[in-house]
Amino acid sequence: MLRRLKDWARAIRRDVHALWLAARDPRTPWAARLLALLIAAYALSPIDLIPDFIPVLGLLDEAILLPLAILLAIRLIPAPLLAEFRATAAAAEARPGSRAGAAFVVLVWLLVAAGLAWWFWPRAAA
Repeated sequence: MLRRLKDWARAIRRDVHALWLAARDPRTPWAARLLALLIAAYALSPIDLIPDFIPVLGLLDEAILLPLAILLAIRLIPAPLLAEFRATAAAAEARPGSRAGAAFVVLVWLLVAAGLAWWFWPRAAA
């Protein structure tokens, strides 16, 4: 059961990437492009429609609403295009991530945090 759940989550992640690709492709019908853009932006956004700290309802959007919206958007995209977008998304997922790139992003955020702390830290009056 755990294996099926992991496969399902991997397919959802691939489909969200495929929707992002579909939203940017001019061959996709405009209604599907708009819906795909909204769904991909929401899925990739750190802001939730329903905050996660609300018991039961907090996970409702990720567990039920988002997968249903993804299925709806997938149905609006023509099958040959969707197969192409899914293949591109799967190929991107198979590529190794750059640890150096991730380290650089973390370093930049640490420098920004240190700069803000230095700027706002109360200083002794001279």
